[in-house]
Amino acid sequence: METRPEPRPRTRTTGVLPWRPQVLARGGVIDWPASSSKTTRAPFAAAVLLPAARPPVSTVPLGKGVPGEGYDLPWSVYRWLDGDNAHEQPIVDLDHAAVQLGRFVAALRQVDAADGPTSFRGGPVSTREDDVRAAIRDLGADGTVDADVATAAWEEVLRLPQWDGDPVWIHSDLLPGNLLVGKGRLSAVIDFGGLGVGDPACDMMVAWTLLSAETRGLFREAADVDDVTWARGRGWALCFGLMAEHYYRVKNPVLASVGRRAMSQALADHQHGT
Repeated sequence: METRPEPRPRTRTTGVLPWRPQVLARGGVIDWPASSSKTTRAPFAAAVLLPAARPPVSTVPLGKGVPGEGYDLPWSVYRWLDGDNAHEQPIVDLDHAAVQLGRFVAALRQVDAADGPTSFRGGPVSTREDDVRAAIRDLGADGTVDADVATAAWEEVLRLPQWDGDPVWIHSDLLPGNLLVGKGRLSAVIDFGGLGVGDPACDMMVAWTLLSAETRGLFREAADVDDVTWARGRGWALCFGLMAEHYYRVKNPVLASVGRRAMSQALADHQHGT
């Protein structure tokens, strides 16, 4: 008799399916443009595992699939990485995670970004202005956020100087669902579907979506970013949090909860001036 796994709440907008031992199939749950193909655009992404975790495993797919009967999006086949995502299995050692993630994003920035594809979060966060304003309006109306506080924080983000350096490689989607955990410690970064080049600020979001106030400093030191990039990163966390809570609270409560945390943590830091 055929058996199927019990469905679990979605933590991501792409899905994975065990294919055979040590192999998985990856495809989109939402039809983002070229959601399955971006992972192959940068050969340097072969080192997806964090330093000193395990030998690197390539993100180059073992095979690619095309839309067809029963599944109308592109899909790929990859080697399986053990572990649970950081939403389902929270990280215990956040100090270690903060340092490793900081080193990871710093290492990405060192790779030649010439001719790299622009990340979907590689431009100014101000491009989300209309969606953020709508989220503040609706979430303020139902009491989810203090609209005045959220508006003040957002307008401060809009006044920040924008990135004027050369584009750099960014993962762009360092959310808990895209981080693997083994024995309570961060073991891998997965899902390079948003990989591209642009402003490194969006990779700072993980400081507010995952890390605690006590461990953010460790991440920032290892990531080696200036004050303005850090502030823009907090702006991305606020933007993502408001939009995710607004859009996903019915469609995907797990992602909405990640957004709610990012939003509340970013607003708290804004109010405390950190």
